[in-house]
Amino acid sequence: MSHDGVGPRAVMRSVVFLTAGALVVPTLTGCGADDEVSKPIAGQDIAPAARALVADGGTLHWAMDAVPETLNTFQADADATTTRIAGAVLPSMFRLDAAGRPQRNPDFLESAKVVETEPKQVVLYRLHQQAVWSDGREIGAADFAAQWRALSGKDSAYWTARNAGYDRIEKIERGKGNLEVKVTFSRPYADWKSLFSPLYPKDVMGTPDSFNDGARTKLKVTAGPFGLTKVDRKAGEVGLARNPRWWGSPAKLSEIVLRAVPRDQRAAALAAGKIDLAEVDPAEAARITLAARDKGSKPLAGPRVATTPAGALRSWAVAHGSDEKAADAEISARKKRTKAVAEYADQQSALGGFVVRKSLEPTYTQLALNGSAGPLADERVRRAVARALDRTELARLVLQPLGLPVVPVGSHLALSGQEAYADNSGALGGQDTTEAQALLTDAGWVLGGPVKEQKKSAGSPGKKAHSQDGSEDGAGDDGTYVVGEDNKPSETDKEKKDPKDHTKQHSNEQPGKLADDQVGKHIDGRQYLHQQVGQGGAPGAYAPKGTAAPGGTSAGVLAKDGKPLTLRFVLPSGPGSESLRAVGDRISRMLDRIGIRTEISKVSDDSYFKDHIASGDYDLALYSWPASAFPATDARPIYAKPVPAADGSLSVEQNYTRVGTDQVDQLFDQAIATLDEDEARDLVRKADARIWAAAGSIPLYQRPQLTATRPNLANAGSFGFQTPIFEDMGFLKKGAKPSAGPSQG
Repeated sequence: MSHDGVGPRAVMRSVVFLTAGALVVPTLTGCGADDEVSKPIAGQDIAPAARALVADGGTLHWAMDAVPETLNTFQADADATTTRIAGAVLPSMFRLDAAGRPQRNPDFLESAKVVETEPKQVVLYRLHQQAVWSDGREIGAADFAAQWRALSGKDSAYWTARNAGYDRIEKIERGKGNLEVKVTFSRPYADWKSLFSPLYPKDVMGTPDSFNDGARTKLKVTAGPFGLTKVDRKAGEVGLARNPRWWGSPAKLSEIVLRAVPRDQRAAALAAGKIDLAEVDPAEAARITLAARDKGSKPLAGPRVATTPAGALRSWAVAHGSDEKAADAEISARKKRTKAVAEYADQQSALGGFVVRKSLEPTYTQLALNGSAGPLADERVRRAVARALDRTELARLVLQPLGLPVVPVGSHLALSGQEAYADNSGALGGQDTTEAQALLTDAGWVLGGPVKEQKKSAGSPGKKAHSQDGSEDGAGDDGTYVVGEDNKPSETDKEKKDPKDHTKQHSNEQPGKLADDQVGKHIDGRQYLHQQVGQGGAPGAYAPKGTAAPGGTSAGVLAKDGKPLTLRFVLPSGPGSESLRAVGDRISRMLDRIGIRTEISKVSDDSYFKDHIASGDYDLALYSWPASAFPATDARPIYAKPVPAADGSLSVEQNYTRVGTDQVDQLFDQAIATLDEDEARDLVRKADARIWAAAGSIPLYQRPQLTATRPNLANAGSFGFQTPIFEDMGFLKKGAKPSAGPSQG
């Protein structure tokens, strides 16, 4: 799922063995059709300004993570930048408004509606009379038909990542003219507004070769306010320029240059004037905010190098027993420190010319519980984990330091502001230590039960490592772990060690290193470290089953069949993920209070999702899903019940928790097939309530969106739900000011 309502293109398949039993789901009801529509928790922050206040011309330098591998959004390796480029240079029939709801794009559509429902659903599109491709050809039925054939799933020669919705189309015909497109569906499809956004020309979709290879690095034909002028992988740049054939409101900017800048280098790039707009991490956002406040004030005194001449320092050092080489090294070190301080001060001065625009991404972070094997295969244990969490506390840890609203997410399938949103967390229940411990007791986990001696891994333990996350700090964005938005780490971000060489931190043990022959083993073969009862045990360790431990303390050790209840918690180790690790640490402490131990494995960023989440090599993990305007379509593969594949493996689609039920699948199928919008919304809400009850994933909070920008850049920043309107972006005229809006940094 992505910002424009199109779901994750990468459909990954993992091979595991499903051992979870049937889930017991209570009878639940969704919210009624008369429920009040929610509002976004935080508004967008884009310095809105009327077009008349925006100057004509100028180049916007906009940071991206990397030059995208493909320009075809329907391929598996498409990323967020692919989507951004497509939004500027290709047609979209519908785009999202500030509340995350699809709206007809008037630049391409005069109208679009369902004109028949019996015997089959028929949608009639009337295209804008002036809508043309950059080569002068009219946008028409031939382009719609070519895209349908490419994405229908009937021709395996097309390397598509998804065909949802297109597989329900029976035929596409011209209407009264080429600008009328008549789409007939073989089966009813509620999310028909998700289709043909973006729309590629028939030149791209017409043959497998042009689809698979032709649109990866270039787009010869476009149709948007901007056209594609260059893709320079060596320089790390993508160039967009005004489209002279654009029939809508002309673009204010002459050019947009997307420049690849690693996240940890963006403050320096902003200060150097290399970029004007960039999403930043909390630490850099704090630097920029501080610099803006201190602008014009006298700089704070910093470290100073010795005032004695270098020769005098050398002579003094030699006279006091140091050799000349050591003296020279000291002088060099001091010079480097002085240079670094000076560079930092210069950067701070330059950063005073930027502001930070703050909102919430249309994305939420969740705790994923792998239900395929081990203790979490038991629904009662998963529910106990969920009942141990104080989701408000976790949201506060991330959002409060940034001045953003502290509101936990109450739905898997929509976010506040969207029509399908309703807080269904009551289907599982809130934080309740007593109830959590009762669930564990019912599942056979005994407080203070006997624990058999576990075999130790071969090899010597690794060196003790300092924790990479603080327990109280690290508030802010939780890094790049958005499914479907695979930000590629730079070489400087990648760890120098083997990605399979993990550092494991235990909640009650010092960090250590796994022996090589233990890495990657099945969950049932992992080594468990445990706390002996009576040795450092918390009050309540000998209490009767189900007795709650005093607040803030460990509940002692839970055991079953001679094994302690220990869960492997996988977290990323790279820069930019400090907040995610801080949340993980807080979750571990919450679980410790009910007797569940966690082994925190910090793994390299480039292997975190691929080698652990997608492959099922974890018990607990934190990652994020973008919201969608079309949850019945886009969320189904995320929560669908895993099924055996033809080769005997298990097909999980994008359900990386491996937890699903037939009821949820049926509700999704019904929601996709009804053309009654109120009924579809209620079915989605009912599906969400059952997903909560199954406790395979626990939504925590919306991710913060922090964007550094020049103060005079209008209609750009932290967009929230809304699809960017590229033609309105630009630099304010001299003396003009943006409209009043949310926080301006």
